[in-house]
Amino acid sequence: MTVKRRPMMVVSDLDGSLLDHYSYSFEQAWEEVSHLEQAGIPLVLASSKTREEILQLRLELNNRHPFIVENGAAVFIPVRYFPQQPEQSVRRDDYWVHEMTLPREHWLQQLAQLEHQFSGDFDSFDRAGVAGIMAMTGLAEAQASAANQREYGEPVRWLGQPAAEQLFINALQAAGASVQRGGRFLSVGGACDKGQALIWLRTRYQEAGPTEVVEDLAIGDGANDAAMLEAATTALLVRSPVHDFPSLTKTHGVMRSSNFGPAGWAEGVAQWLLDNNISK
Repeated sequence: MTVKRRPMMVVSDLDGSLLDHYSYSFEQAWEEVSHLEQAGIPLVLASSKTREEILQLRLELNNRHPFIVENGAAVFIPVRYFPQQPEQSVRRDDYWVHEMTLPREHWLQQLAQLEHQFSGDFDSFDRAGVAGIMAMTGLAEAQASAANQREYGEPVRWLGQPAAEQLFINALQAAGASVQRGGRFLSVGGACDKGQALIWLRTRYQEAGPTEVVEDLAIGDGANDAAMLEAATTALLVRSPVHDFPSLTKTHGVMRSSNFGPAGWAEGVAQWLLDNNISK
């Protein structure tokens, strides 16, 4: 007798999780990435990265599934991935897109209004340009250019005194912005997060098979992953070489890797698959 497995999906952060914090390599996770695909479990990439950056990584991973950009600002679903276009989505090129925030230009205006009060205390991708992004991140020119093709928010690097950083964040929040801390930058954008995006996308999978409950695993290493980790059935916290595990309120369904970055990612995914009786 064949027992039908309920639908499953994995939603993963990139930098510091699937990708190494220093080298951006996913080599140590590749075996488990392939294992998920062989098992028919979608790997949804969820990052502060732009659409262009994630599209390039999807090619390298041979990934054909939906993805979440700019800390939950929008969900991109390949056209015809589901039987019909989801409500609350628009067609953009070859994707159905669910947008959850205002465009980048709005948040650049808010940052410009703080230039006088915090003169010299912060830099942003838009102001730094491709050369500046290369210097800040170590990315090659093509990668830095893709990182600057933002549509919904703006990465900001704080340069001032630590005590003034919270005042800066408070000023942005007073102007209606949401400020999330990533591995290297503050992400300034609308009131959205990866958790909201995960919940919206999970509902779309649910609609595609309405008699089934979707079992999902969220993977992340930073504070900007916390909402996504909280929203998932199971959370995998990946050990970081530069900061502590993100703080969660949930206690059930939480895994913590012993290894760093993609090695920890692979460790946790392998255990999750084993716990769900999915073998290679």
